[in-house]
Amino acid sequence: MMYFQVAAGLVILLVCGELLVRGSVALAEQMGISKLVIGFTIVAFGTSAPELVVCIQAALDGAPGIAIGNVVGSNIANVLLVLGIPALIYPIVCDNRSALRDSLVMVAGSILFMVLAWNGMIDLWKGAILLGLLIAVILRSYLRARKEGDEGAEEALEEYEQNMPKSVWISLLFILLGLGGLVLGSRLLVHGAVTIATVAGVSDEIIGLTLVALGTSLPELATSIIAAVRRHGDVAIGNVLGSNLFNITGIIGVTAMIEPLTAPAQILHFDLWVMLFVSLLMLPIFLSKKPIGRIIGGVFCVAYVAYITTQFYGMSGVYTASL
Repeated sequence: MMYFQVAAGLVILLVCGELLVRGSVALAEQMGISKLVIGFTIVAFGTSAPELVVCIQAALDGAPGIAIGNVVGSNIANVLLVLGIPALIYPIVCDNRSALRDSLVMVAGSILFMVLAWNGMIDLWKGAILLGLLIAVILRSYLRARKEGDEGAEEALEEYEQNMPKSVWISLLFILLGLGGLVLGSRLLVHGAVTIATVAGVSDEIIGLTLVALGTSLPELATSIIAAVRRHGDVAIGNVLGSNLFNITGIIGVTAMIEPLTAPAQILHFDLWVMLFVSLLMLPIFLSKKPIGRIIGGVFCVAYVAYITTQFYGMSGVYTASL
């Protein structure tokens, strides 16, 4: 039953998250809002809605390990897996200057997150700082894109515009079904994950870092694979960098402002450093001005498998000894 809850929760989250984004994009276009604004707001926030509701639900249910583990694990999966698998299909080529700039912002956000979480508590004022950083980055990016022009917004909206509702009422129905489904899916996923952790004798954070994080990263993986096949490397890179920044600033920020989060010791002393390391890996790649090819993609995928293996077979013993 617990595995069914997790599987059903993930399916409902993915489907209803898609309904929410498509309904919101359609309604925004029907209201005459520009594609640039839609790309920087509705699509950016909507695609991360599953992670957000899962983190809020986990925090309210007293499972902060799942909430923080979901974010940290998703950021690790996004770099190693969401970029690794598409690179195996076709080398990812992008605007290295733009990607390097966005990578620096992501690394800066990761460092700020680590500093704020270092005493083991992320409360309201820390959440406000993280959310404030996200708002500042989005505003700056929007103003720069408006001044210089941005084709990325149109590319990011291509998939959604193919199957959008045509009327306002159907758009509103999509939004309502999406919101309701996200709440239901998050409850099923969190409750199932907590039960699995209890039965398996592992901590909530390990389930959050692996099962939950991988499940909620599936939309990013699908988007990056489609972008790689269509030779839209900038969309694949932007998808990962934007999602990672939103995870550690927006999702943790909003969740902490609703319910303070206690960071588990393992995440503080191991997983946060892994997250920072894989984020830093992006800098030399973009500095080299070379595509992310199959060799790098293969190394990334192997590294992710090694990380997951470490979670289940290495961390418990090491961490017990250190404490």
